Amino acid sequence: MQYFQFLIIIILSPLIQGTIKKLKANMQGRVGPGIFQPYYDLIRLLKKDMVISNVTSWIFKATPYIVFTSTVAASMIVPVITTESPFDVMGDVIALIYIFALGIFFMALASLDAATAFGGEGSSREMTVAILVEPMMMLSIFTAAISAGSTNISRIAGSGLIFSPSHVLALTAFLVAIIAETGRIPVDNPDTHLELTMIHEGMVLEYSGRYLALMEWAHYMKQMLLFTIAFDIFFPIGIANNVEISGLAMSSGIYILKMLFMAVLMALIESTRAKMRFFQLPSILGGAFVMALLSVLTYIMMGK
Repeated sequence: MQYFQFLIIIILSPLIQGTIKKLKANMQGRVGPGIFQPYYDLIRLLKKDMVISNVTSWIFKATPYIVFTSTVAASMIVPVITTESPFDVMGDVIALIYIFALGIFFMALASLDAATAFGGEGSSREMTVAILVEPMMMLSIFTAAISAGSTNISRIAGSGLIFSPSHVLALTAFLVAIIAETGRIPVDNPDTHLELTMIHEGMVLEYSGRYLALMEWAHYMKQMLLFTIAFDIFFPIGIANNVEISGLAMSSGIYILKMLFMAVLMALIESTRAKMRFFQLPSILGGAFVMALLSVLTYIMMGK
């Protein structure tokens, strides 16, 4: 099972997206789509023909495969239900951040390659957000890495729960990073239909058919992967340290409850907050970066 635990993220990530949408609709007094709607959308897109602009190059066609493959690679090095993984040697937090950055880089290139105004606008905004979010995410993880004595995610998860002021600051900053990386309110609005306000959606406007399905699926996987990393680092309660059937079964049940908790939290945040103007984002992202930096300094000075 430890060889295939990354399949949990690949298979269940659309379900988590559907659950968040359903919960958000219920909180807003709407019926909303079913929790399996993302699966239907992916199947529909995979069956559709693709419309590709004549001005695009190989970058536009290769980007969906690069983004999807890099996200799967990131899923393979992150422990999901057990810390015993054959890929834990490569599970370094620095490598993980660079894998995420690789996907963002090619998405930005592809949106520019299409030579559209909205694609360039979305690419510029995404790079601005990434510059603020990536260092914040790395500093947040470094706080837990220093206390665990390793930058390996499996070893951090296996070190157990550590509740201290530095970890509270790091967790708060990491939650802001999750919202920004997944393009959720108040940073972005995943349900918007106004091109002028799009960030992530603005970069995939020119994609259709199979290419769009791969991009959307990768986005769902990245969201669930970030949820998993948050629990691996800050709340590793319930994750198995072996490959026994009983331990894996209990770990799987606890993992499902953790994902449901994150789905409720994301739906609650989106239902109670309004999208911020783009020029106001540096204030909230900069504040979260300061919290991540303070978490590292607090741990160094206090030792906890």
